[in-house]
Amino acid sequence: MWAELDEAALLEALGTGPEGLTEQDAGHRLHVHGPNELPSVHPDPWWKVLGRQLAGPLIFILLIAGAVTIVQREWVDATAIFVVIVLNATLGFWQTRKAERDLRGLRSLSTTVAQVVRGDTTRTVPSREVVPGDIVLLVAGERVPADLRLLRANALRVDESLLTGESFPVDKQAGIVEADAVLGERTNMVYSGTLVTAGRGRAVAVATGADTELGAISDLVQAPPALTPLQQKTRRLERQIVVALLAAIFFVFVAGVVGGYAPGEMVRTAVALAVASVPESLPIVLTVALSVGVSQMARRRAIVRHLPAVETLGSTTVILSDKTGTLTQNRLTVTEIWTVDGAWRPGEHVTPTVRRTLRAGALTNEAAVREGVLVGDSVDVAMASAALDAGAVTADERAARAEAYTPYEPELRLSQSVRHDPDGRRMLFVKGAPDVILTLCTTAATLDGDVVGIEMAEHAHRDLADRGLRVIATAERELDDGELSSMPLPSAARLTFLGFEAMIDPPRPGVEEAIASCARAGMTVKMLTGDHPATAQAIAGQLGVPHAGHPLTGGEMAALDEAALVARLAQTNVVARATPQDKLRIVQALTASGETVAVTGDGVNDAPALKAAAIGVAMGRSGTDVARDAADLILTDDDFVTIVHAVEQGRVTFAAIRNATFFLLSTGIAAVLALTVNLLLDQPLLFLPVQILWINLVTDSIQDIALAFEPAHGDELAHPPRPRREGVLSRALWVRTFLTGVWMGMIVLVVFEGALRSGADLEYARSLALVTFVFFNVFQVGNARSEKMSLFRLNPLRNRLLLVSVVVSVALLWAVMAWPAAAGVLGVVPLAPTDWAVAALIASSVLVVVETGKLVHRRIERRAAQRAPGSSSHPADTARTQRESHGESDRTRPAGPR
Repeated sequence: MWAELDEAALLEALGTGPEGLTEQDAGHRLHVHGPNELPSVHPDPWWKVLGRQLAGPLIFILLIAGAVTIVQREWVDATAIFVVIVLNATLGFWQTRKAERDLRGLRSLSTTVAQVVRGDTTRTVPSREVVPGDIVLLVAGERVPADLRLLRANALRVDESLLTGESFPVDKQAGIVEADAVLGERTNMVYSGTLVTAGRGRAVAVATGADTELGAISDLVQAPPALTPLQQKTRRLERQIVVALLAAIFFVFVAGVVGGYAPGEMVRTAVALAVASVPESLPIVLTVALSVGVSQMARRRAIVRHLPAVETLGSTTVILSDKTGTLTQNRLTVTEIWTVDGAWRPGEHVTPTVRRTLRAGALTNEAAVREGVLVGDSVDVAMASAALDAGAVTADERAARAEAYTPYEPELRLSQSVRHDPDGRRMLFVKGAPDVILTLCTTAATLDGDVVGIEMAEHAHRDLADRGLRVIATAERELDDGELSSMPLPSAARLTFLGFEAMIDPPRPGVEEAIASCARAGMTVKMLTGDHPATAQAIAGQLGVPHAGHPLTGGEMAALDEAALVARLAQTNVVARATPQDKLRIVQALTASGETVAVTGDGVNDAPALKAAAIGVAMGRSGTDVARDAADLILTDDDFVTIVHAVEQGRVTFAAIRNATFFLLSTGIAAVLALTVNLLLDQPLLFLPVQILWINLVTDSIQDIALAFEPAHGDELAHPPRPRREGVLSRALWVRTFLTGVWMGMIVLVVFEGALRSGADLEYARSLALVTFVFFNVFQVGNARSEKMSLFRLNPLRNRLLLVSVVVSVALLWAVMAWPAAAGVLGVVPLAPTDWAVAALIASSVLVVVETGKLVHRRIERRAAQRAPGSSSHPADTARTQRESHGESDRTRPAGPR
């Protein structure tokens, strides 16, 4: 609206004039509109964070079980249950509070003071007191305090990269723009938080605080975060476990009472069974595994703000990456100089023609040195750096005052300076837009002298521009004596064309290899930027981002519905002229189509997408506070390559959670099945409640937590992301869970019945069954180390904690049996060494069951891979074939990019 009004209508609509507001009017508007600042977001109070740790259904059942044991005065059982609850809540609470941040970074982008005109007098006021209708003065080096419409502009350039992602500063001028112009093309508007890099201006404030473009992004960032895939899967699994568990407990209680057992004993048995079958250590395993992932990622220079983010990267299918500052260095660099003699690149021998080109660019230049670093307009900094690095000028020459100088003027599209060269000649140096400079040149510099004709230069300019390079032309002319007497600067005519300086925001080292690694891991990388489509396409080519056809643009997106947008995204991996709202819409569309989306970025314009994605990854060094506050993962080295390591660790973390869940559920099924059948057969009680608690809390929990420390096996990036519909356990692992659970439960019952039939007393039979069950757990935890790899290929010393936990669990049981006082409490008797050996041999049968299943599964996968089309080597095709082998075809998978 504001960009399309003429000045008179604009000032009338805002109720102001060229002389600005009066102090009284400004005070009234401050009261109406509020301070020019964004609302702060406070972290959740400690009691809410703690409450979330106790909100899961499994914890709820444990709380009930603990309450029942207290009522029955079973203090040992109650203590054990509540220790598990407190340990889990403490770990989760500590990690959450440690990583929690508020969103005050948005406010830090505002300037502290602003120059305003009030009552026709210039005043300096705190930026929070700027109100709509204020006349604001802009100067280079300051941030814009509010959304402003320009009234006057003199060589004004503004860096809007934090809002638009545009690499280059934008030339601004007063005037009117079209009503449908996107944010990046509203050249008569400047926005809160952006940086004035050159020139000066006079503008009127049209929006402040939450009403600014920055405020709109703040609203998007503060939306409640969506559940991560891991949280969704674990909640669904917990609900399934609770339903099955309640049914099993009810059945066992009724069957026991009907079978003649005392109700009090069956209550204790039901509670013990609940504790045995509820994988109460699963929340602890989740927290421990994610915390281990946090530590591993920290070593790789990635800070995790939210625990579930560790795993989410491992399931990512699409990475939407901001270009500026993420894939590239956000630092313009001269990559090539074209002269009539040919192309030159940094590091090559500097010819006289190239030297003249570099000198002209460096001596018509406003970049300044502050604390030993060049600062200022990014184009000037790039050209000055190139000349200094090549030795074309010295620092003293640049620091010397020009005899005359005209800064860059948008209307003229060039800048000029007059300086003396080392030979004492007075030279006019000019640089600016190639189409303008070429019209002012009559000759071109070559190694053999100046020649007439610049046709080659016009063709070279088109070629450089088509490659997405920012091109600046340089020219010079020797001045005659007295040429400066009648005017500040002589006419920029009859110039000698020197060359083109082509520059680009260069890719970060290693990014191309990282993108290739992502493709091999079955993930698609899409580049989102505010740059011009030609620039975006050129950068994508340099980065190795596979793309076909024309990039998708923000303007094109406006005409597409969600289905058409997803289809268009399947055709290209490059999005140009993207606004924050465009990026957010892309995230939402891909997520709705079935993708698990990760977003990387460093600017304010990336924050909404970072917040909405399954996982947001922000840059730590160059990133804004806004991006970091909206992200789940922060890369302290700003290196996209680190994401590949994080993906690998994410998959390791999920594998640990999956394997621990398999172990817990399979042993829980074995315990429930054995006790249920035991009651139905009207046998003596298989396990006493205290024995069930021993199995669950001493044997299972110790080993299960140790599984969370299982290291990488080296093949994590050789597989595609798991299908989105797949839960914590895969279909094959569910089959293995039930199969091994039934096997272990039935064999324990056979051992128990066999001991009774042989004439042994009940305590001996229970002791032998207990030892057999403990050994089953020992071998099953070995099976759980890897879903697909054979246990015999895994080095037992790679997870020393697990090895120690296995030895400790067996040793503790032996010690309890050997100590009469402890044996009496547990209800067991000592066993002979041969009994222990027989129990171990019987329990080792579960190894045969699992190893046979793994072997069959590997052969099925190998045959599926051999039958799959082998002609395609494209990573996306490979990933699709692997997804289909996991049971997810293109026909069943939601539409979206692959």
